[in-house]
Amino acid sequence: MTSTAKGAVIIGASAGALEALSLILPALPAAFPLPIFVVVHVPPHKPSVLADIFNAKCRLRAIEVEDKEPIESGVIYFAPPNYHMLFEDQSSLALSNEDEVLFSRPSIDVAFESAAEVWGTELIGIILTGANQDGARGLQAIAKAGGTVIVQNPEDAYAKAMPETAIAFSPQAQVLSIADISAYLMSVSG
Repeated sequence: MTSTAKGAVIIGASAGALEALSLILPALPAAFPLPIFVVVHVPPHKPSVLADIFNAKCRLRAIEVEDKEPIESGVIYFAPPNYHMLFEDQSSLALSNEDEVLFSRPSIDVAFESAAEVWGTELIGIILTGANQDGARGLQAIAKAGGTVIVQNPEDAYAKAMPETAIAFSPQAQVLSIADISAYLMSVSG
């Protein structure tokens, strides 16, 4: 499904991700106009079931990214275990098994920085709950590129470290509850 809407949404999360994403992604309408990319720290040597879980819960199709995956609006793309998710352009994804970043592959920073280069001002970057610092530099890259930056309020995050570090790196970020993040994305869908 191609769309005239421009832009993309990218979400990073770690500890507590399943619960947080379960309050955001299923609420989105079937006609959501943007692609959504999700990077969650998952164990590297076993299959991830995130795409299956959210494909069953959401009105949008959810898939795990494969190398050279075409990008379509209204699809939720999950980074696979043990690969960094990169953007070749606004129409194609790539995977990399380069070194871990902050002990993580997939790395939220790597994906966010790559997305910022491709979408710039048309990118919405969201950092959710997590117990490390991954995502802070990536969100900062989105902010520097003129994109919209949003961080889950650390007070209602399962793990505060990731949102707190993201806020420290990007003090201009909108700090929102999960309900307000969901409402913001609903407003994007028109």
